Formats: sequence, structure tokens, C-alpha cells
Amino acid sequence: MASVVAWPEVVIFDCDGVLVDSELIALSQTRRALGQAGLRLSDAQTLERYLGRRLDSVIQLAQVELGSALPPDFPEELTRDIVARFERELKGIEGVRQAVAGLPGRVCVASSSAPERIRQSLILAGYDGLFAPNIFSAAMVAEGKPQPDLFLYAARQMGVDARQCLVIEDSVAGLQAAGGAGMESFAFVGGSHCQPPFDLQPLLAAGAILTFDDMAQLPALIAQRQRQRAEREAQLA
Repeated sequence: MASVVAWPEVVIFDCDGVLVDSELIALSQTRRALGQAGLRLSDAQTLERYLGRRLDSVIQLAQVELGSALPPDFPEELTRDIVARFERELKGIEGVRQAVAGLPGRVCVASSSAPERIRQSLILAGYDGLFAPNIFSAAMVAEGKPQPDLFLYAARQMGVDARQCLVIEDSVAGLQAAGGAGMESFAFVGGSHCQPPFDLQPLLAAGAILTFDDMAQLPALIAQRQRQRAEREAQLA
């Protein structure tokens, strides 16, 4: 008789804003660079438009608003400036080690950032050893978030059915990608970019089962969700 694998077999973590408190740094630098290129946005507008998106998607959206192309070296210079600020300012999200230690299954990272930026972010936070070598970038797939390609790729690489994955995200785009991949998701709102008046409703509308702001509580929240799923399955039996 085949054994039943407990859900979730794999927890897939986004990186920026979930494992490292990077979103305000990256979005601030993005806003500054776009302003120099002629597209002036507020912090709130930058967050709403670009949170959780791959850099090529950010550039495409910005160019539509500008009505013209950004300089060819824009992506390279922006990435360099973001990474330089990370080296000075980046901090890890508290509670990540406790969360990973208490999870029932395996873990991996699936982020919109470039592979080198993900690796450096995790190294700076001291978290690289928790996830390597299972670190996946949107650069590895055709379409970034909100398309499901990255999460489906991560599931294939981990050798698990997508339905056996739980995604931890902080953006609407990421939560939509999880839903498109057939995965349940929790929205983490403990990053500095999620402080009031940050609106939680778009995250729930995008498919998050719940929102939470203390990463150390993740194992308990998963256990609660496991009980809910078991009760639902018992009712359907």
C-alpha cells in the first residue's frame, strides 16, 4: 500500500521581502533610476506597479508609461546600484531559521531576481546554507510572475507535484503565480514595505489563504492549515 505524503511536501519561499528585507531598498533605487530617466513616481506607485516582478517586466511597464525606450545599460546599472545598497543595508527577515527548522518537508527559493542577486542576498542575510542548492530564479523560465512558470519549474526541479507545494509570497504578482500553478499560498507581511497603510486585501484577493507577519510562526500556521485540509477531506469522504 502506497504511503500518503503529508502536505506540504515542499515549501517554496520567495526571496525579496520574504527571506530578506530588501523590497524598500530595491524599489527606492528603481524609483530613483526611473526618475532620472524621466518617469517620476511616488514610493506608493512604485510599490504598486513593480513589487514582485522580474526586471524585464519592470522595464517593459516603465517604457510603456514613458512612451520611449530606456537606455540599453539601464538594467545593468540598476542591478549594480541595488546590489551595492544591499551590501550596505540589507538585513534578513527575523525568524527564518526557526521557520525552516520547524517545517515538516523540504524547502526551496523561487524568486523574480537574477540568480546572482538571490545568492548574494541570502549570503548577506546568512541564509544561503538553509536553501542551497535549491534556489531558482525567474531568469530560468520563459515568463516571470504573475505567470506560473517559475513555481512550476521549482516543483519539477524538486520532483514534487505542484499541489504538494505551499508558496510563501509577499506580492500580488507572486500570489497570482502560485494560484496559476495550482499551489496554495500564504502572504508574508512582515517586511518593512508592508507597514501601515499597506493594504492586505489585494493579497487575499490574489489568492492567499492567510496573511502573517512573524516568520517564526510559519510551522504553526502550516499545522493549522493541515488540520483544516484534513477536516475538509473527511467531510468529502
